[in-house]
Amino acid sequence: MSDYQTGSPETLAFLRRRRSHPSITMAAPGPDPDQIRDLLTIATRVPDHGKLAPWRFVLYRAAEDGERIGAWLAARYETLHGPLEGDARDKELTRFTRAPLVIGVISQAADHPKIPVWEQQLSAGAVCMNLVTAAAAAGFASQWLSEWFAFDDEAARYLGARPGERFAGFVHIGTATQPPVERPRPTLDDLISNWTETD
Repeated sequence: MSDYQTGSPETLAFLRRRRSHPSITMAAPGPDPDQIRDLLTIATRVPDHGKLAPWRFVLYRAAEDGERIGAWLAARYETLHGPLEGDARDKELTRFTRAPLVIGVISQAADHPKIPVWEQQLSAGAVCMNLVTAAAAAGFASQWLSEWFAFDDEAARYLGARPGERFAGFVHIGTATQPPVERPRPTLDDLISNWTETD
């Protein structure tokens, strides 16, 4: 595959091979405070019609916050779905301890006279993808997840969402402990069509 125009072959090669790492395979260290600010600066360089910045970030650190959050989530899950045991309980308890850093990306999309809510939500999704890519480019393992607690109002509130906000996702960032496993990719020809006029 040739590189185009006067772009960066190294960047294109990186984007072709970028792969998410499962959060359960991550370990310390994660990014330090200066690196976090740099990653978030990069993350916000996304299309943002009207310059609304319809997103914000919440940081969760495994060492300080992870166990407390996990205990709350396990209790909330039991309230919603009944008792947890064994691996299922461990899964909830460790949601925020697998990676040393989790960054919650919150969509603040709201009604606007010119900019549809959908465009604002797409901008928050672009922030998540930029953050995942920036973390990978910086040498960290990264994964964008949502999970049930992004869609439960009470859990979202506990994790920092304000009224009218929702989580676009949680980006887990740490150090890889093993190579990522490639997954099947869609057949590109199945996804492409040329526009034709219809009546």
